[in-house]
Amino acid sequence: MNYDEFNAFCGALPATSHVVQWGGSHVWKVGGKVFAVGGWNKVEGVPAFTFKVSPVSYEILQEQPGLRPAPYLASRGMKWIQHYCTPGLPDEALEDYLRESHRIVSLGLTKKLQRELGLNQN
Repeated sequence: MNYDEFNAFCGALPATSHVVQWGGSHVWKVGGKVFAVGGWNKVEGVPAFTFKVSPVSYEILQEQPGLRPAPYLASRGMKWIQHYCTPGLPDEALEDYLRESHRIVSLGLTKKLQRELGLNQN
């Protein structure tokens, strides 16, 4: 996945917004809260994607080649993973984790905001 594909995928999720910040990173938010970041890789020309995960997924993914606890976030006790090099995740699996990150973050919004944004109305 490249940054254009990442941005297109994240932009297609419900109630998202996009800003470029933190050194030119593509930051995606739902309800004003970050759920994904494209950028933060020190290896020039290699895309990196950072996303929030469940505690179980964090334990599994942090040991996988091409994945690591997300710089800055994981060191503060947050369950975020960075896909930073190959082999990493296939695009389809990365999309699943981005979708799940969006869901996890949206569940942390107030019920009122969730209703206003049309999220989690099951």
